[in-house]
Amino acid sequence: MSDDHAHVQEFFTARAAEWDSKFPDDGPAYATAVADLGLRAGGRVLDAGCGTGRALAPLRAAVGPTGMVLGADLTPAMLAAAVAAGRDREGALLLADVAALPLRSECLDAVFAAGLIAHLPRPVENLREFARVVRPGGRLALFHPIGRAALAARQGRQITPEDLRAEPNLLALLSRSGWRMTSYVDEDARFLALAVRES
Repeated sequence: MSDDHAHVQEFFTARAAEWDSKFPDDGPAYATAVADLGLRAGGRVLDAGCGTGRALAPLRAAVGPTGMVLGADLTPAMLAAAVAAGRDREGALLLADVAALPLRSECLDAVFAAGLIAHLPRPVENLREFARVVRPGGRLALFHPIGRAALAARQGRQITPEDLRAEPNLLALLSRSGWRMTSYVDEDARFLALAVRES
């Protein structure tokens, strides 16, 4: 994905209004991925690249009323769609670049990122930024509601060995970014890699 913020915003602005209707059946997959993240009541979590906020309700349910849920996205139209859907009631929405989060170091317990890794311009640096804002021992979930092969077929392309989400590539990428991968699932029905923030 381009490092040009204007290009990213243009791409997602054009799709924001129809985004949820394009993927109406993803809710259960999001809920399952959030459950696998292992959040606790009172926890503090960021949905990085939250888009229209489809993960915010399960994240709120996981941390409860005493927890903190943040959603950050670069595209105002996506955040507007989240507000229109009432998802701003589940957490605070931030217009922010996930490469430079306006958050204190080690202030979160976890980061949830759905469909984001392919859009990161500098994956090592960007994942290192997630590590900065998460406490040691905190967790990261890299999620997509369908697996790599199913997504490639939907987009009319082939998976290449350079795919960042391939297990050996992602393992190395996370390791270089301050994370230790603990789980990796790549099935037609979902993609989910879980990692723990190293000390």
